[in-house]
Amino acid sequence: MKFTYPAIIRKQDNGTWKAWLPDLACCEAVGDTLDDAIEEVNAAVYDWISLELSEDEADLPPVSDMDDLDTIEGDVTRNICVNIRLFDGWDE
Repeated sequence: MKFTYPAIIRKQDNGTWKAWLPDLACCEAVGDTLDDAIEEVNAAVYDWISLELSEDEADLPPVSDMDDLDTIEGDVTRNICVNIRLFDGWDE
């Protein structure tokens, strides 16, 4: 199943990039470059959603509209999309 959530990616004072998903509590990642941060946050989203889906009562939050994100000048926004196999033998 495919899951898509918006991310905010911001360059830090030390030159690294921090990415986070406002809809997914504590789901964030850091990378040396913008591309690294996107790659790392993709993995973090996959792990976050996989863990939530493994719970007895999975409760995925609604997806925010990209226009509603609280951003500042210089921020990069991206939709992060992950494909998670819900059971063995199933593939989208």
